[in-house]
Amino acid sequence: MRVMVTGGAGYIGSVLSRMLLDKGYDVTILDRLFFGSDSIKDISDRITLLKTDSRWYEPSALKGVDAVLDLAALSNDPSGDLDQKKTLEINHEARVRTAKLAKKNGVSKYILASSCSVYGFQEGILTEQSTPNPLTTYAKANILAEKDNLKLADKKFTSTAVRQATVYGYSGRMRLDLAVNGMVLGFFKNGKIPIMRDGKQWRPFVHIKDTSSAFIKILESEPELVNGQIFNVGSENQNVQIFDLAKEVADAIKLPFNFEWYGSTDTRSYKVSFEKIRKTLGYKTAYTAADGAREVYEALKSGKLNGDDPRTITVKWYKQLMEMQSIMKDVELNGVVL
Repeated sequence: MRVMVTGGAGYIGSVLSRMLLDKGYDVTILDRLFFGSDSIKDISDRITLLKTDSRWYEPSALKGVDAVLDLAALSNDPSGDLDQKKTLEINHEARVRTAKLAKKNGVSKYILASSCSVYGFQEGILTEQSTPNPLTTYAKANILAEKDNLKLADKKFTSTAVRQATVYGYSGRMRLDLAVNGMVLGFFKNGKIPIMRDGKQWRPFVHIKDTSSAFIKILESEPELVNGQIFNVGSENQNVQIFDLAKEVADAIKLPFNFEWYGSTDTRSYKVSFEKIRKTLGYKTAYTAADGAREVYEALKSGKLNGDDPRTITVKWYKQLMEMQSIMKDVELNGVVL
């Protein structure tokens, strides 16, 4: 079975692509490679790589593809707010384009990577039937993509949306701007965990391998179970308040619990039910936040992971790329050749 993973060199995509290869899938990765290709170097001889943008790649890229796992997107709220127009182009319009092209080219399954961030700020335990409350451009783009792509579902084209909890754990394309990973970095560099005020906000969490397993579980499920459906991905026992999560991270890496506040009070807070995917598909998670904290800490200690690599903080890296793009435009306008 040939599977295309858009964003396959990214934080989640590079882990998911390996897991697919290990299960015997023929994997094509479509990725702009804004963060480089280091994350997939060791599997470069096992994949087909298309270095292109989800907004304008050639439709022929989908010929012979059986399923698309669509992860290409600006990946968090701060990045999404850098340029709202581009966020909507990439996270909404380009993903609708991919789904429509997939259907037109005979692809049988399409899975959209969405996020539990669409719930915003709400009380109670939220299910897939709960009314979303998107507070950022990133969250709004996810909702738009879900609505438009689920409409494409029919007997020949299975379309599914995956609302992922906040992801943690080690990846070859590492992100240290995610809660658990960032806490570990703070401990490693400064001996203190940075906590966004006021620490009472609730979040659901999921290990990067567990969320990758959910994509594969949906891919391998019968169409009638997943077609036109939204699934929250995570586990109820990982609905955690941020301050308590920080304590768990400190305990996991066996360091004293010291912390420092940063930012203003977080406006997002939500707890999520994962009953639907558990009962419908028999899905369950295998890892905890403590597991993820330990693997990230060990990667930092061993030097496998460079905590000063600017590419690990998504919004900072995008700002750097935007500055470079601006410089190049000035060079072109002034007729200067480098």
